[in-house]
Amino acid sequence: MKKILVANRGEIALRIMKTAQKMGIRTVAVYSEVDRNAPHVKFADEAVCLGEAPSSESYLVMQKVLDAAKQTAADGIHPGYGFLSENAVFAQLVEDNGIVFIGPHPHAIEIMGDKLAAKEAVSGYDIPMVPGIEKAITDVALAQKIGAEIGFPILIKASAGGGGKGMRVVDAPEALPEQMKRAISEAEAAFGNGAVFIEKYVSAPRHIEVQILADTHGNVVHLFERECSVQRRHQKVVEEAPSVVLTPEIRTAMGEAAIKVAKACNYVGAGTVEFLLDAEKKFYFLEMNTRLQVEHPVTEMITGIDLVEAQIKIARGEKLTFTQNDLKINGHAVEVRVYAEDSLTDFMPSMGTLSTYKRPKGVGVRLDDGFEEGMEVSVYYDPMLSKLITYGKDRQEALHRMIKAIDEYHIEGVATTLPFGKFVCEHEAFISGDFDTHFVKNHYSLQQLEAIYETERSIAAHVGLRLYLENQKIVKPAQLEDSNWQQNRRG
Repeated sequence: MKKILVANRGEIALRIMKTAQKMGIRTVAVYSEVDRNAPHVKFADEAVCLGEAPSSESYLVMQKVLDAAKQTAADGIHPGYGFLSENAVFAQLVEDNGIVFIGPHPHAIEIMGDKLAAKEAVSGYDIPMVPGIEKAITDVALAQKIGAEIGFPILIKASAGGGGKGMRVVDAPEALPEQMKRAISEAEAAFGNGAVFIEKYVSAPRHIEVQILADTHGNVVHLFERECSVQRRHQKVVEEAPSVVLTPEIRTAMGEAAIKVAKACNYVGAGTVEFLLDAEKKFYFLEMNTRLQVEHPVTEMITGIDLVEAQIKIARGEKLTFTQNDLKINGHAVEVRVYAEDSLTDFMPSMGTLSTYKRPKGVGVRLDDGFEEGMEVSVYYDPMLSKLITYGKDRQEALHRMIKAIDEYHIEGVATTLPFGKFVCEHEAFISGDFDTHFVKNHYSLQQLEAIYETERSIAAHVGLRLYLENQKIVKPAQLEDSNWQQNRRG
């Protein structure tokens, strides 16, 4: 494989290209009109414009991406995450045209892309599942019957979805008809598929995911877990590895279960198996993401494995060069996602020009981004600016470095979620490890963040005043009559 087209944009496109370059592989960028001068376009060896700014006219148009690969004679296509990364039709189209899709086979994408099909695929592998019904339903009466059997609260979930769309928590039977109607409608709008299923709602769960790698020679390993419980609107915002709550026994069991899930669909490449962990430390299979995850850097930091490099080597047909016994957890890593959203206005998107963009640096600090000072933050795409990752010999050191890095990350021109990330990392519940997926609901409020802002402003004002007074004692202001500079300035 001598040339790879990266079918994505922003930080993930740039991150993939850097590994490809390290491996001596040429890269092709694709871009929309609004991304013409983006860093990933400048970094690549070649670049092809796909069309207008809307992703429906550029990054999501399969034939345009394929034509760009053919035009540049690319051997492989790496989809990154989002856009076409979990589209089985696209993966098949790439393969049918004699180009290597750097990801799993279309069959695995299709099975794991449907939550019901995924549950059915792993049902014979002795993997813990959340109690519920393993088929799509639209009958409210049947839903009421299932709810009574497994007990309320229950969770209605879109079969084809993710990101919290088509998902409803129902606390009581009388609320079920309306919530089910809303879930079906939202699923149809988001995914073109209104199928929903019902399962027991696990209260106060932790969201733990396990990274796996599988080659074409039958070797499958897990690279331990990532803690992804700090979420807002069902979207992860702070991740870390390893989790502070897993015992070695649970870690081993969860890793083995993840490997079974991969084998259940003959998985190849990098993938992530997601689990819910309840208050009794029982875990349940949730779903599998058949792509590189946004939070993959924390796994790379604690294992020393470049996951993109592993993906490319697997796609070339190479065997994994390590076994499960070779893998060890070394240190701790934390990732904060930085969005162009205003923490003080209920996280409303913040568009504008990055008039100041100064990256944090230092030991144990990594920044995956795709922006530069002076760039516009577009309204057309996801508002994530970057991923800030810190590493330490232990969790305390990693968190200390994260807080310092947030303070040194200077962005002006748009509001960002950096203050929220700092709020999380400094919160007693997060520091203690005593939190779950309801962290934001239980601990965060606009008033608390505003109070922190006021405290910081007050401290800054006091420090400024003190420095001024100290300087007044040391440095006397120049007297006009004795100042040649002032006299010369007048003259």
